[in-house]
Amino acid sequence: MPVTLSVIKHKMDDHIGQHVLVTSQIGRRKTTKRRGILRETFPAVFVVELDPGNANFERVSYSYTDILTKNIEVDFDASQAV
Repeated sequence: MPVTLSVIKHKMDDHIGQHVLVTSQIGRRKTTKRRGILRETFPAVFVVELDPGNANFERVSYSYTDILTKNIEVDFDASQAV
């Protein structure tokens, strides 16, 4: 079954408030990993509140298209709780 943006959004809705690890492609063979909590979902984007002390900013947003095109990977892991 092909994955659509609406399917991705509904899956993200099910994980609001959970700890998440987002791995982003930032260039050729370069990635960045950010840990935080999935706080909100909107029609086109979702917001991750980053763990304090690990970043220069408090929250970051990503689009569902980033997941669909595999520019980011989202892993939900309860064992990473702060």
